[in-house]
Formats: sequence, C-alpha cells, structure tokens
Amino acid sequence: MKKVLIIEDDALVAQIYRSSLEKRGYATETCQDGQSGLSHVQEHKPDAILLDLMLPKLNGIDVLVQMRAQKNLASLPVIVLTNAYIPDMIQEAFAAGASQVFNKANITPQHILDALDHLLHGGKVVSSAAPLDVIARPLIPREHPGSPPPPGNYGYNDNYTSSTTSAAKVDDSVFETEVRQAFLKANAGTPAVLRKLVQSIVKAADEKAREPLLVELYRKIHALTGSGGVSGFGDIAQMASVLEVLLKEFIEQPKTVNDSTLRTVTFSVDFIGELFKSSQGVGELPSFSVLIVDDESLSRRAVAYALKKAHLTFESIDVDDPAVALRLCGGKIFDLIFLDVQMPKIDGFELCSKIRALPANKSTPIIFVTGLFDFKSRAKSTLSGGSDLIAKPFLFVELALKVMMLLHRNRLCPKRKAA
Repeated sequence: MKKVLIIEDDALVAQIYRSSLEKRGYATETCQDGQSGLSHVQEHKPDAILLDLMLPKLNGIDVLVQMRAQKNLASLPVIVLTNAYIPDMIQEAFAAGASQVFNKANITPQHILDALDHLLHGGKVVSSAAPLDVIARPLIPREHPGSPPPPGNYGYNDNYTSSTTSAAKVDDSVFETEVRQAFLKANAGTPAVLRKLVQSIVKAADEKAREPLLVELYRKIHALTGSGGVSGFGDIAQMASVLEVLLKEFIEQPKTVNDSTLRTVTFSVDFIGELFKSSQGVGELPSFSVLIVDDESLSRRAVAYALKKAHLTFESIDVDDPAVALRLCGGKIFDLIFLDVQMPKIDGFELCSKIRALPANKSTPIIFVTGLFDFKSRAKSTLSGGSDLIAKPFLFVELALKVMMLLHRNRLCPKRKAA
C-alpha cells in the first residue's frame, strides 16, 4: 500500500484529501506545519507528498528545498498546492523541485488522485483529464528535480479510457455531497467573523494597529481558498484566492492601504457572504466581453493587463473616443464596461448615463477607473448608473476583485435580455 503524507495546516482540507486517498487505497498521514512535515518525511519515507506552500513554522518552498538537498528524497513525488494568482510562488515551487503544481481555488480530490496515480504508476492510470486552468504545469517527470519544466504542450494520456464503474461514480457523488455539507457546516460563522475583522481594520488607528488584524484576515481567507476549492465551491474559492493576494500586498506594503483598497476588501468580504447564502457552488467565470473607454492609451492597456494577470478569459475592445463607445454600446451587449471620467466632449458620468438609456447595456456592470475619488465623484458615479469606482493608480489585483464580484453577481442574478 502506497503511503501519502499530507502537509496542510487547514484541518478540513487535510481531512478531505485524506478521505479521498484512503477510498482509493492509499495509506495517509497528515502534518499541520512545514517543520513537522519535513521531520516526518525524513523519518517515515512516504511514497508521495501533498504540500501546501503557505505553512506555519516552515513554508512549503523551504520544505521542498531541504528535501531535494537530500539524495534519498531527490526524486520523491511532491504535488504542490498554491494560489495561481501568485505566479512567483508557482515558479519558485518548480525551481525547488515540485513534481506537479495545482491551483487551490479550483482543484478537486479527483485531480489529486489522478496526479498521484500518474506519478506513482508511470502514467498508466489516469481516470480523468483535469482542466488546463487547474494544472500549473504538465505531469512530465524530470530527470533533475529543481530544473524548469520542459517546453511543449504536454498533458494526460488522451488515449486512456476510464474504467470507473457506475457504482464508484455514485459513491463519489455521495462523497462530494458530504464534502460540500462539511464545508458549509465548518464555515457557518465565517462570513460574520470576516466582516467583524474588516470593520476592525477600517477603524484601526494606524499601520501598527492594523497589521495583526490584516494577518488574521489573510490567514482566514487563505484557508477559505483551499477548503472552498476542494469542496466544490469554485466561486467562493476564486474570490478568496484573489482577495488573499490583495491582503498579502497590504501586509508587505502597508502604503497600499487606502480608502479605495479598503472599500474593495469590504465589498469582497460582503460578497463572499452572499456566495455562502446562495450555496450553489458555481464554478469559475467563463469568457466575457469587455469595453474599455479612456482617452489615455496607457490606462486602457493597464486595465487589460490587470484582467490578464487575474487569469480571466475575455475579449476586449478599447477606444479613446466616448462617441465611438456610445455607438458600440448601442449595437453590442458587453459583459463589463470600464470608463474614465475626465474625457473630452463627453465625460465618463454623462457617457454612463447615455449607455444606461440603451437597451443592449442597460444593466451591464460599469466600473469607473479615475483619478477622482472624492465623495462628490463617488456620488456622481452612482447617480449616473455606475456599478463601482476604482482610483488611479490602482492595484491590478484590486481591479480583478471588483471584476469578479460584478461578473459573479451577474451570474447569480441575471437581469439582462438580448437586444
């Protein structure tokens, strides 16, 4: 019987993985911090490891580096779980010797099982193909751990036909239902706790008073990313994973905390609470169409770049002339519109009001991206029909959070009709 060590500080996530692995016939052990995990590896020699990167005492990268420095552990299969919105950490995991990296926000137990089967049985047992956005790199063995992945577009064995029986599929369905119920039960009070923390952060007198509160909020959101994804609540996990990155930015660069970013955090936490109430477990966002209107080309490029950095799939049209934008909005339905405020001939507020008068985009989410963030400007943005306002210069992850909130909310409460 193959032994798998799970190094994960979230008890719910660890238990879900453990139950899934034991159902497949693996023996399992768990450790809740990097230091005890490394000691366990050295003493008990598991056949494979599931490793979270954000761990207390010793982070996952350090665990990997110290493991790979030992000859007898140099080729031990290690599956890393991380946040796809922190690309530097993904690359660090590759360089440290990860065999496979998964996005915590939309991973499922089945993807983990398939990866283990692949790594431990020479790639001969693969029961399903994971979506490309779940996997951060191909399942290709490397001769030298720590080297970058080879070039090319590799994937699972497309010729493999699953031999999963109907009874097993039913059993998996029952297990998935149990996991979802366990997640909701374990997090019954989470939205209220998050809101209370955010309120304390907003009221904090200075950076010193704010820091421990931010760290605590970050820790809870990090846990939600992992447990939401593996429990089938992809929408909650995706929101949490991006909010996690913004909070990390706050902790590392306190000067990024301002009225705009704090409002974004507040709205994000409130929206996560809404997602809990819906309990639908909606997956990640599909491809969407976006219109970007700004007379400065650099600003238009910055918005598009932020969406790409957020791993969102979209088609965009960017224009510098408000009149052209208005004509476009009359004949094409957009999923999202970005407007600058200070533009020639027609300012953003007037343009927004005119767009709202058009049937095609009467209820399309509209975000103002502007250097104006005073009370009067925020009031005008609301009165003109704007959905939100973000201050220039903006953090890419802040914009991504606003986009995700608006698009997920549209999925939960669709109002538009085709023109």
